Amino acid sequence: MTLHIPQASLREALSQVLTIAKQIDAEGLSAAERANVAVSYVVENSSAPWPLALQRQILSDATKALQPDMQAPVATERPPAPPIATPSKAEGTSSPAPNEVSSGLMALSNEVVQALSEILDFSDLAGQPRSEQETLIRDSIRELSEDRKMHLNGREVTNLVNAVLADMLGLGPLEALLADDQVTDIMVNGPHQVFVEKSGKLELTSIKFRDNAHVFAVASRIVSAVGRRIDESQPMVDARLKDGSRVNVAVPPLAIDGPTITIRKFPSNPVKLDALVEGGSLTSQMAAFLGLAAFLRLNILISGGTGSGKTTLMNAMSQYIPAGERLVTIEDAAELRFQQPHVVRFETRPPNVEGTGEVTMRTLVRNALRMRPDRIIIGEIRGDEVLDLLQAMNTGHDGSMSTLHANSPREALTRVESMAALAGFAPGTGVVRRQLTDAVHLIVQVSRMRDGKRRITSISEIAGLAGDAVTLQELFTFDTDPSSTRTEVKGEFRYSGYRPKFATRAAEYGVGDELDAVLGTRT
Repeated sequence: MTLHIPQASLREALSQVLTIAKQIDAEGLSAAERANVAVSYVVENSSAPWPLALQRQILSDATKALQPDMQAPVATERPPAPPIATPSKAEGTSSPAPNEVSSGLMALSNEVVQALSEILDFSDLAGQPRSEQETLIRDSIRELSEDRKMHLNGREVTNLVNAVLADMLGLGPLEALLADDQVTDIMVNGPHQVFVEKSGKLELTSIKFRDNAHVFAVASRIVSAVGRRIDESQPMVDARLKDGSRVNVAVPPLAIDGPTITIRKFPSNPVKLDALVEGGSLTSQMAAFLGLAAFLRLNILISGGTGSGKTTLMNAMSQYIPAGERLVTIEDAAELRFQQPHVVRFETRPPNVEGTGEVTMRTLVRNALRMRPDRIIIGEIRGDEVLDLLQAMNTGHDGSMSTLHANSPREALTRVESMAALAGFAPGTGVVRRQLTDAVHLIVQVSRMRDGKRRITSISEIAGLAGDAVTLQELFTFDTDPSSTRTEVKGEFRYSGYRPKFATRAAEYGVGDELDAVLGTRT
């Protein structure tokens, strides 16, 4: 069915578009851009149907009217592109989904980047300040928009400028995901597949890279910012972003389907235990207990799987460390964010191109012992540095903390023994177990459950040695309810009623009554 619009309606609509376009601030906008904005506004606010051909005609006539000195285009010239506006429901076309819009913007930004490579000298651009880079790129994009008659309105030009700036000076398509507070993890599996984690669940996004070279360029930009490199000779790299987010990059030939980038984001504001209580990760009683444990300088191991929230919990517990203490943190990629004023941070270094210059975790731990630390905090123990940490805990550096990968407190003890064997200790001799019993006070187990929530499933105290076995006393536990479903985990946190061995230390620190109040016990 053909919809006929009277000529009077065309004249009336054109007059309305011109009236609105002339009221728009012309600074920085071409006649086509002002006409496009005005057409978009009129279409969106009109109750009558607007066929696409009519929109094109009005856009063309309005552009000519706003540029009286320009010659009329010849009849064979291609008509201007239709305005980027939401089609009316009368045309039977639904509003485009946000994912489709972002894909179109990405495709357009890719074309613009290629066009800018012919206009701008990127080598000269790289040596200029960021503000001048942005100004030159923005001006060049506006010129391209006018020369190629893209007919973009002011908002679309701004979005395009931001996309191109992110592609050329930032992290490209990942910038939007990094700005989204709901996204906690970003996983790039080659150029055409980008997953994110929101509320503990994985989601496939519509964001895509141009090709493998585009992904590799973004990955190189990330690792070079922290003085590292990624290539075939070193195809795996751990790095970090400016905000402390952890990054892992792997490229071919190890990554078969193209370069991969995995980003673990950290919240912009420091996470506190109260926020974890509100999120259901633990109870207020458990939070108060862990706060006292950090204040009392207990040596704590936080155990859990990948992405279970070990580092987040350690950051949250750090708020209870007194401000007058000197902390030394050692990590493979710096991600701990303590709020104390006296924090010295170290980061391991991989070998250089010649295979020399490597600085290991164990070397940094030994160096930290000569720096008069009150506490030594290791981001994650995964090798022979565990022996130096245990010795530090046993030689006056109480209050030290670290994380490790294990599925339960008992498995965490086994892993510590296995890692100590890497330092030359024969497993099963009992030496490591005695050191472990004397050094570590608490093991906190964290799990990410199938419903996406992260919970503290156990807080256990090392009670001592029974023969040749380390005995554990569980203080808090999370008991799963049988009514749990495939998508929802139900249960409750329970306190065992056991009085911890460090109650004597709490009394020496003057917080014995506070510990009794938290546990609900009285001696």
